[in-house]
Amino acid sequence: MDTTTDLDTKRKSEEENNSEEENNRILAIIEDLMAKGKDNLTPEEDALLDLLVDLVHDFEEKYYPLPTSPPHQMVAFLLEQRGLKPSALWPVLGSKSRVSELLSGKRAISKDQAKKLTAFFHVGVELFI
Repeated sequence: MDTTTDLDTKRKSEEENNSEEENNRILAIIEDLMAKGKDNLTPEEDALLDLLVDLVHDFEEKYYPLPTSPPHQMVAFLLEQRGLKPSALWPVLGSKSRVSELLSGKRAISKDQAKKLTAFFHVGVELFI
């Protein structure tokens, strides 16, 4: 039983290594195509580039998933990245106390607030849900 488990683990590791090598090979092809310039690609090369980008995207989502952050942390991050203070959200969310509760995680973001935050930050609503 241990031998089977060891073989399965080894096989999975080899598949991941092969996938990583294949991904690196695809990335090299993408770089070559992009170096030609979008306007200099044939229709076939353009279609190939789109396909390869999709493959790399799928690979990276599977092997390097991005961790999700709670919505209130995302709001704090977006404020920080834009050099804004929480007071910038007072007119968006209605009051100082509401912004404070939201940023501390004491209050969940409503659908209406998520829509307002989406418009304010110009990002997808999925960040706040």
